[in-house]
Amino acid sequence: MENNQEIEILCRLDLYMPRDNSKSSPVVAFVTGGAWIIGYKAWGALLGRRLAERGIIVACIDYRNFPQGTISDMVTDASEAISFICKNVVSFGGDPDKIYLMGQSAGAHIAACALLEQAVKESKGESTYWNLAQIKAYFGLSGGYNIQNLVDHFHERGLYRSIFLSIMEGEESLPRFSPEIVAKKLSAETISLLPQIVLLHGTADYSIPSSASATFADVLKQAGGKVELQLYEGKTHTDVFLQDPLRGGRDKMLEDVLSVIHVDDASAREKAASAPTPERLVYEWQIKLARQISPF
Repeated sequence: MENNQEIEILCRLDLYMPRDNSKSSPVVAFVTGGAWIIGYKAWGALLGRRLAERGIIVACIDYRNFPQGTISDMVTDASEAISFICKNVVSFGGDPDKIYLMGQSAGAHIAACALLEQAVKESKGESTYWNLAQIKAYFGLSGGYNIQNLVDHFHERGLYRSIFLSIMEGEESLPRFSPEIVAKKLSAETISLLPQIVLLHGTADYSIPSSASATFADVLKQAGGKVELQLYEGKTHTDVFLQDPLRGGRDKMLEDVLSVIHVDDASAREKAASAPTPERLVYEWQIKLARQISPF
């Protein structure tokens, strides 16, 4: 990438840094959600804050929303940002051997598309800006991975068919941008290039049903992928991402993410376990009121 491109990408990143910068830190590249229309890097502020408190750098990625861009633009933006992070991770205190990719909702879908697109390119020997070997694991939070099967569901939820198909570049493009469908067609060799995949979903999610993650996990397992599914009983689409961090106290999703990132680092696990318990940021009645208003 040319220097002006790199500057532009840097302006589309929010970085959340640990206070202790005495040694290089794991890095999470985070792609936020927002129904492909209202995604914004600041939506990752709570996640960034919580992970930074536990010694992890978080880079929240921005991408073009519809109608400024369609799905292929979003995947390109995410992929270029991942490339920038992989290339520059050392300059902001990150460990180049501990880079993780994470997406939430639409961001989980976009990140998964970028991941599989990268696997296909590498299997064909095509030149790329980054490579999958640099990514230790992918975390998909509350994502939808077979969008061909979700068109009617989104229409009923208010993301109308005509708009959604415009975002996805037409009905004929739905299989191409459905990671679950793409994964079924990949060779075992291509699947083997993928990092560990961890799918996280609340069972009370009415924006994207948890079955979307469960089915994708099954497809990946059958294809020979390294995949783990973690379902959170009674949690909604945004509970594990917004409401639970606002509530303070123990955060099961955060613990599950940290267990993967720190799997080979006993010292980091011990330090994370002894970190102060986050305080409640808002009253419960405010969270309940917001749930009545939020379309998610």
